[in-house]
Amino acid sequence: MSFLSILYTTLIAPLELFFETIFSISNRLIRNEGLSIIVLSITVNFLVLPLYKRADELQAAERDAREKMAPGIAHLKETFSGDKRFMILQTFYRQNHYSPIYALRSSASLLLQIPFFIAAYNLLSGMQSLKGMSFGFISDLGKEDALFMIGSFPVNILPILMTLINIISGFVYTKGHPVSEKLRVYGLALFFLILLYHSPSGLVFYWLLNNVFSLMKNIFYKLKDPKKILSIIAAAAGASLLLLTWTAGSLDMRQKVLLSILSLLLLLPFLSRTGKTDKPRKERPKDALIFFSGALLMSVLTGLLIPIDVISASPEEFINVRFPFDPSLHVLYTMCLAFGLWVLWGGILYFFMKDRSKSYFSEGIWLICGISIVDYLTAGTDRGLLSPNLQYEEFPVFKLSEYLINSLIVLVLVLAFHFFFKKFRTLVRIVLIAGIVGVIGLSAFSIRSVHQTYRSFRNRFTYSDQVPTITLSREGQNVVVLMLDRAIGPLVPYLLEEKPELKEQFDGFTYYPNTISYGGHTNLAAPALFGGYEYVPGRLNKRDTEKMSVKHNEALKVMPVLFGQNGYEVTIFDPPYAGYTEIPDLSIYSDYPEFHLYNTADHFNFFEGEMDLEEYSDLVTSFRNRNFFCYSLMKIAPVLLQDTFYDSGAYNDESSGATGSSGDAGSDGISNASDLVQKKDDADLTAKGYDYDFMEYYPELTHLSEITSIKDGTANTFLMMTNDTTHSPCLLQKPDYVPARFVDNTAFDTDIGSRYNIGGKKLNMSARVQKLHYHVNMASFLQLGKWFDYLREMGVYDNTRIILVSDHGYGAGYFDIKCHDEDLGFYMPLLMVKDFNSTGFSVCEDFMTNADTPVLATSDLISDPVNPFTGNPINSDKKAGPQLIMSSDRWDVSGNNGTRFLPAYWYVFEGDPYDPECWKYRDRLSDASVRIIKMLS
Repeated sequence: MSFLSILYTTLIAPLELFFETIFSISNRLIRNEGLSIIVLSITVNFLVLPLYKRADELQAAERDAREKMAPGIAHLKETFSGDKRFMILQTFYRQNHYSPIYALRSSASLLLQIPFFIAAYNLLSGMQSLKGMSFGFISDLGKEDALFMIGSFPVNILPILMTLINIISGFVYTKGHPVSEKLRVYGLALFFLILLYHSPSGLVFYWLLNNVFSLMKNIFYKLKDPKKILSIIAAAAGASLLLLTWTAGSLDMRQKVLLSILSLLLLLPFLSRTGKTDKPRKERPKDALIFFSGALLMSVLTGLLIPIDVISASPEEFINVRFPFDPSLHVLYTMCLAFGLWVLWGGILYFFMKDRSKSYFSEGIWLICGISIVDYLTAGTDRGLLSPNLQYEEFPVFKLSEYLINSLIVLVLVLAFHFFFKKFRTLVRIVLIAGIVGVIGLSAFSIRSVHQTYRSFRNRFTYSDQVPTITLSREGQNVVVLMLDRAIGPLVPYLLEEKPELKEQFDGFTYYPNTISYGGHTNLAAPALFGGYEYVPGRLNKRDTEKMSVKHNEALKVMPVLFGQNGYEVTIFDPPYAGYTEIPDLSIYSDYPEFHLYNTADHFNFFEGEMDLEEYSDLVTSFRNRNFFCYSLMKIAPVLLQDTFYDSGAYNDESSGATGSSGDAGSDGISNASDLVQKKDDADLTAKGYDYDFMEYYPELTHLSEITSIKDGTANTFLMMTNDTTHSPCLLQKPDYVPARFVDNTAFDTDIGSRYNIGGKKLNMSARVQKLHYHVNMASFLQLGKWFDYLREMGVYDNTRIILVSDHGYGAGYFDIKCHDEDLGFYMPLLMVKDFNSTGFSVCEDFMTNADTPVLATSDLISDPVNPFTGNPINSDKKAGPQLIMSSDRWDVSGNNGTRFLPAYWYVFEGDPYDPECWKYRDRLSDASVRIIKMLS
């Protein structure tokens, strides 16, 4: 980061983020951009009112001091000259407890306005969600209002009105002030007129509202008891908000509770005045050490520890293989942002407060530290998988009991920490300083770990610009094993029912619906898929003198080496967890230089022609920088507020645009980083933005025909390939199921009841997770269908054996098949096989597992195939009888990497995969379970 970038991130970015969050939250509640700008203006102005009030007081004090000294200064300047005059003036200033630097106080309000203006200008002038949105006579908040034209010159009413209000406010404010100050105020009004005349009307409207507020503020200052009037206005606003909250039908209970709390806070000043007495208030000593220690602790917690904790969980997921940089560098941005919010702007507020208010600030930051740390460690810690774009696959819906318990904990913490602050002030200082040291120490350890992972990646990985190529023979035999990670086998009939043309494109395929896998995650299930029955979890555990990484790598080499030994030209794309790393370590095939090896990540560009891959990478980086800090704020928030901060994974980013005149449903394109987050409506019919994970893998499928090379001759080829499109659930634009910046499927979901019911077997499609997984499975099939058409066109379809298989399924609840309260869909993978010269689409009800893949791949091609590493025959004999399936959520190979899989639960299965009675749960600790597990292993 450059110095200017650091300065902007520290000084301006916190304000911009604050403005954006307020606007986003209000817009979600009000659903009107113009009214949301009004809420933003009112909120910001009321929050900074004490700041400006104190600045005005300092300015008035400086002005009074100058006026008091003016006669003396004039006399000294007339009497003395040169250095002597300077020395005497300095003495005169000291005698009057004045310093020339105090003259800066006269510019305090102006200096404070500059960062606020820059933040508002940058946010509102480029906010995509304002484009095409009207408000009153303003036809488009994203453009200048241009109410009418004089020739070709637009007459913009808002800037003119803003300037008039600014002048009136200045007239009220500067009454009785020196001419120089009046000229400064009026000159500033003219400056803003010129600067903002052609700006988007949303920005000008916001600044106009600020000027109205400033005018009202100046009038209030002239009143006899402004605090009383202000408390009455706040109480009226609070009562109105409370009434609207409980009469609005669009709000959920959580939102109503939060708005009710806000209403009570607005009522509080008025209620506190009713019981007010003339009894003098107790002194509250300020404590700058506590405040700044607390602010620094919050900075390192939200800007350092929490972001690096996320990155260190799986560092390679945050590495772009084409344009790599150390993922730990993300914390430079988040630390600047956090320091700017907590220390810089918190310190500015603290500096301008009176001593009594400073004491409240010190206690407040102490309470915030305590609540934040406890919430981070305890509240909502088990949310499931977090993607590299900081979105949860399924953000949890908290129960009422969870809200109540967490709220009670927060209340107890407030009381306890208040007691500590009152009674043990010295201990509070020690705890805060110790907290800073501890958080920095933990962060440093994680940063070192991430950096070591990055160095290891750079040492073993060299990016190649060589385009990944699928080589197929025109006259020889081609074998393709394509693993679609997490593809869900039971969806196939419903996909074909909706798109009958798929049956023609998948001509020759046999679908095996009664297929199981031996685990619910890639590290558990993929070894058996690639290596066969020797590599199911129970048998891998029996080889407990070897590292899991060694056994996993061995499984990934079984089919390529076997086909290579039999004269096949071998190509491998993205072997999952090769080297037990997130980015596959292709060096596991270093003994086979004849193999064609490719990591396809970051090779294919969906936005080709609009944005190159380097620009896309920069966009992803800026997107993550912002959202790492926002994720931290979500993690430290009480449970009641977490969904407000999370905002469906968009973290209140309002620059992603909105459907309407600014964009049509189904339109492609990307304009900024927030377009990499998909925000869906509650019915999952419309969405804004792309899903980052999906866009990482889907382009590979769209480019399959382009990267396929057909060569003449009778040579045989073998392709082993993995793609994660089906592992990246998102909402796609129907009827073609393609990614789009604006998705609108309201016209396509009118007959879902009949479409998802085949022969009385109904597919549950009410939950979001069900719809999104269906979409990405359909998208994958449609792109594969296009590739198969291309293979037919090139004359290589009939001489190609194709195996479509997944390592595991997903527990989306499509059929409510459960055992021990776990959805068994996790263990129902895809298995479809097209043999040489086969025709027609068929369904085979035989019991299968994805460990049959090596047998299916070698059938009738390699006689009596033998595992090249163990010497054992490759067959399906071990499929007979009960099967042992591992149930574990320890999918992370950086942690589950010993000589055995970490302890887990097991299922013993035999019979019909769709019958829960055929699945028997086995506790990992019972003696009976141990005997059964040993027997089946």
